[in-house]
Amino acid sequence: MLYLNKEALQNMERFYRANLLSSMSGIKPAMLVGTKGTNGVANLALFQNIVHLGADPALVGLINRPVAATPHTLANIEATGWFTLNSVHTSFTDKAHQTSARYDASVSEFDAVGLMPLYETFCPAPFVAESKLRLALQLVEIVPIKHNGTFLIIGSVEHVMLPKMQLQKDGSVDLEELSLVASAGLDTYYSIHQLARFHYAKPDTAVQEILPAPAE
Repeated sequence: MLYLNKEALQNMERFYRANLLSSMSGIKPAMLVGTKGTNGVANLALFQNIVHLGADPALVGLINRPVAATPHTLANIEATGWFTLNSVHTSFTDKAHQTSARYDASVSEFDAVGLMPLYETFCPAPFVAESKLRLALQLVEIVPIKHNGTFLIIGSVEHVMLPKMQLQKDGSVDLEELSLVASAGLDTYYSIHQLARFHYAKPDTAVQEILPAPAE
């Protein structure tokens, strides 16, 4: 088994180290964050570090890289107080990946990669028309992570749009049927396939059998 200490990791070539460490945390959701700048330009950026923070109230968090690396999304959210989360699907993974390029603030990633912005009256930030799962979030808090200059952006889920047929009776979303894409590392993507589903785990129950998917 390979052993690497902190010094060995630090001495690695920059992108080799980034690929190693970012892929070790496993497969994560790939979603496009839509914002709009004070200059009126619609911004779109691919995010992987997205986490469910709670259902009551409904909160979602995402990690924004240091300002020097990705300044536009953070600045737009700070200025407007709104952003959107949009699912990535197998039909446009290549376009979603291209939004991670460092475009100038005067350039809209929607135009650059060929995705269509969608606006709703209840949210000033743009959605991705091609996405089947869309969330509108209002800014709650931006938490600086001082150790590495990143930021935890916390948003309140204000509006949700998804195909009714993919919402199951128990409230869960059929992610596989949505053809959602997940990511690992800086440039690798995976399709989602459900492996198993179980009852809610309790200390007084044994290891459980796999449940069938709930009927629609």
